Amino acid sequence: MFLTCEGTFGIVPATMDYNGEARPGDFHAGYQEIEGINLGYLQINGTQMFALAQVLSDLFKDIPRTTISKKMETLKIKSRRCDLKELRTLKAIHSVPTRAVKCSLISKADLEALCTSCKSLSPRR
Repeated sequence: MFLTCEGTFGIVPATMDYNGEARPGDFHAGYQEIEGINLGYLQINGTQMFALAQVLSDLFKDIPRTTISKKMETLKIKSRRCDLKELRTLKAIHSVPTRAVKCSLISKADLEALCTSCKSLSPRR
C-alpha cells in the first residue's frame, strides 16, 4: 500500500540561469512510506525516483536480488544512474550508504508495479 508523502527533506538549491529561472533537472528530496517502510526519494522533473539500493535492502530484503532483477526484466523496468549531485543528496537523507560511489534510481510507478509483482514472494509481515 502506498501512502502519501510523509514530508519533504528540503529543496536542493536550484541552478539559476541568467533570467533568474531554475534550469530543468532541478530536484528536491523527501521521504515516503511504502509498505510500512520509510524510503527516501528525489523528485526529478515531476517524477518521484527511489534509490534502488534502498529498495532492495529495505523493501525487498527477504527476496533474492536475482529474483528482483528477473521481475524487473519481465516488467521492462529500467533504472537510471544518478548523477553526483543526486548521489550526494541521497547520502544526505541516508537512502544510500555514505561509501557509495554510484546509485541507480527507479520511478515510483515502476516501484509500484514491482511491489505488486513481488507481493506473493515476500513473507507476510
